[in-house]
Formats: sequence, C-alpha cells, structure tokens
Amino acid sequence: MISIIWINEGDVILIHKRLLVLNGGAPGMRDRGLLQSALARPQQLLNYANNTSIIELAASYIIGIVKNHPFIDGNKRVGFGVGILFLEMNGFTFTASAIAAADAILAVASGDMNEAGISLFLKENCQ
Repeated sequence: MISIIWINEGDVILIHKRLLVLNGGAPGMRDRGLLQSALARPQQLLNYANNTSIIELAASYIIGIVKNHPFIDGNKRVGFGVGILFLEMNGFTFTASAIAAADAILAVASGDMNEAGISLFLKENCQ
C-alpha cells in the first residue's frame, strides 16, 4: 500500500488566505465544521470504497469543499486548488489549461458535473 500525503485544515486555511490575496474576495470562514467534513471525505472514501485512486480522492476534496461552502468567499478556487495540490503532493502533474479547469469547477459548482465527472476530468488531465 502506498503512503498518501493528506491535506490538513491548516493547509486549506493558508490556501484560502493566499488565494484571496491574489484574486480578491471576502475573508473568513462560514462554518469550520463544514470544512472539517469536506476534509474527512477523501479519507472516508479510501476506508470504505474498493480500489479508490488518488484521482478519486482529489475529486472528493474538490466536491467536498465546493459543495460544503465552508468559506464566505473563494470556495471554488480553494476546492480546486486543494484537489490539485493533493494530486501534485502525491506524484501527479495537472495538465489542463486554465480555461478548461475554470469550466470544470464552474460545472461542479452549478451541479452540472458530479464527483464522477470531476474525477474523469482529472484523470484525463493528469500525468
């Protein structure tokens, strides 16, 4: 079994702060419990699903943060950033264009792309 490098709450809070500095937005957390729930999703998936891949775990991070909406602002950016960081920390390189990535995360937020869909997008855009 491979060793997985997980994202923790402190990492996500720092990512959120940094993204707000770079791109603007309202600071603050709306609900810490929702963030903790989103961060627990990938580990639960690994423990209870069969043959879960790193890409599926990254998709779980993205869906959890985007759908739980733990921050006042920046949830799409943070969710996507966390998912990509998780992939890269675990040996993958994300190759999609910024436009394709933005389209995918907007589709997740609108409900047009589910967890299986974002997982497929990541699989098609990672090496």
